[in-house]
Amino acid sequence: MRRYLVFSFLLFSVTFITACSPKRYALNTVGEMLSKGGSVYESDNDIVLVGEALPFSLKLLESLLAESPDNPGLLLSASRGYVLYAYAYVHWEADKEKLINIENARVMRERAQNLYLRALGYSLHALELSYPGFKNSLATDPQQAVQMITASGVDSHLPFLYWSAAALGLTISVSKNDPKMLARLPEVEAMLDRALALDEEWNRGTLHEFKITWAAAQHARADDSILLKHYNRALELSDGERASLFVTMAEATSLPNQDRGEFISLLENALAVDPDIDPENRLLNVIAQRRAKWLLSHIDELIL
Repeated sequence: MRRYLVFSFLLFSVTFITACSPKRYALNTVGEMLSKGGSVYESDNDIVLVGEALPFSLKLLESLLAESPDNPGLLLSASRGYVLYAYAYVHWEADKEKLINIENARVMRERAQNLYLRALGYSLHALELSYPGFKNSLATDPQQAVQMITASGVDSHLPFLYWSAAALGLTISVSKNDPKMLARLPEVEAMLDRALALDEEWNRGTLHEFKITWAAAQHARADDSILLKHYNRALELSDGERASLFVTMAEATSLPNQDRGEFISLLENALAVDPDIDPENRLLNVIAQRRAKWLLSHIDELIL
C-alpha cells in the first residue's frame, strides 16, 4: 500500500497510452514504486479520511491489476490494503456491534471475511508466481509447502508470506463457526513459523506481535509464558513505539486472565505512545489507540 497519490495520475495517463509496451512499462513502474518507499496512508493521522479514501484506491489498484495481474508491487499493495481496510473499518465495527446487536455483527463479520479472503488471494498469487504449486501444497501439507520459501528469496517473498498468514488468520478469527475455515488453522501456523524462522526481526518485531494476535484469536488457551517471550522480543525490536503491541498483549493475556490491573496498565502504555515517533506507521498507532480507548471504556463489560 505505497504512494497511492500516484494512482490518479497513472489511471488517466494509461488511458491515453495505446501501445502495449509503454502501457505495461508504466504499470510495472508504478508497481515498483508501490513496493518501496513511504505510504501516504500509513503515515496519516486521520482515521476517517483514510477510511473514506481507501475504497477508491483499492478499486483503482484492482483496475491496474487487471492490466498487469502478476505485478508484485501491485499484488503486495492490494493484499495489505484490503487487510488494513477490513481490520480497521469493518472488523472493528463488528467488534463494537457484537455488544449491541449480534445479527448486525454477524453481517459485518461476513463482509470482513470476504475482504480478508480477497487480500489472501492477492498475496498467495504472488507466492504462486515465485513458487509454482505453493497454493495447492499449502492446502494439503502446509509444513512442506512453506519449505519452498528459502532464505535466498526472503527479502521479496517474506512480506507476501506475512500478509498471507495475516489475511487467513484474520479470516478465521471472524469465521469461528465455519469448519472449513477452522480446518485451515495449520496453514496460518506454518506460514507464520516459517516467516519467523527466515527473519524473526522482520519489520521491527511484527512477526512476534502477530504470534500473540494469532494465539488470542484461537479457541485454545495459549501458554502465557510463550506469549510473554514474543511480547518481550517485539517490545525490544520495536523500541516500545508500537501501540498495537500493548493492545494485543492486553487482549491475549490480561483479558482471558481477567487481570484488571494489567489490562489497564497495558492499554495506558498503548495510549502513551506518541504516534508521531514513527511517521511511517502513524496511522497504525492511531488505530491501535482508538481500540485501546474503546476497550477501556468497556472494561466493566469485559472484566467482571
